[in-house]
Amino acid sequence: MASLSSFNIKLSLLVVTLISFFFVENSASDLNQDFGITWGNGRGKILNNGELLTLTLDNTSGSGFESKKEYLFGKIDMQIKLVPGNSAGTVTAYYLSSQGSNHDEIDFEFLGNLSGEPYTVHTNVYTQGKGEREQQFHLWFDPTADFHTYSVLWNPQTIVFSVDNVPIREFKNLEDKGVAFPKSQPMKLYSSLWDADQWATRGGLIKTDWSNAPFSASYRNFNAHTCTSNSNSNSNCTILAAKLDPVSQERLRWVQQKFMIYNYCADTKRFPQGFPPECSNT
Repeated sequence: MASLSSFNIKLSLLVVTLISFFFVENSASDLNQDFGITWGNGRGKILNNGELLTLTLDNTSGSGFESKKEYLFGKIDMQIKLVPGNSAGTVTAYYLSSQGSNHDEIDFEFLGNLSGEPYTVHTNVYTQGKGEREQQFHLWFDPTADFHTYSVLWNPQTIVFSVDNVPIREFKNLEDKGVAFPKSQPMKLYSSLWDADQWATRGGLIKTDWSNAPFSASYRNFNAHTCTSNSNSNSNCTILAAKLDPVSQERLRWVQQKFMIYNYCADTKRFPQGFPPECSNT
């Protein structure tokens, strides 16, 4: 398998230009200040004076949390250590979402695996309640052995999904081509660990082995570099303009060539009449 060291490229990836300056950064010191456990009957916990959050799934229930604030544009980072061992059938979801049937959403979903096989990283973008823009990847490391940083950069021009500051996907604003783009609905950050063995691993062929339960995922070092955290102050929101520099673009191509396992923009069976208009710009 190829490695990042073979690239011998510096880790400086995103060129960010501030158009106006009103910048909010959430401290990573106390997750109690940023998140609330929303379900799971005690299976979700914030530990070590707010330094660590864990979600657990057993054969009774999973668990989940959500941010106390909502965000409109910015860069959201979280370090996550995924469920180790035979995690087939489990899904660790980590995503930004607004509310309602016409919600916007930016998704990471980590689909569990049989021991020794790679995790599948599932990504999607919803606008006004419509998604179906899936891309899936394998990772170039074991995401269960240690914490790794999963990030979403979201601004009026683009959405960039990154892993350890390496971009894996970009979804550009192509409203001029008739493609809807999420830019008006503030979103909260959510995560959950749940059983999805009806579809998650090889389309549901491999079921959850409950003898390995409980399953746990861990979170730490949350940071939100945002322009607003209050939906009532959108008019005062600073706007971050960012683009991928040439090094980032090369990294993005490398990931997509080596590790992408599904791209809706290449699924001719799904789109026999032609691909969605954004696919010509990906």
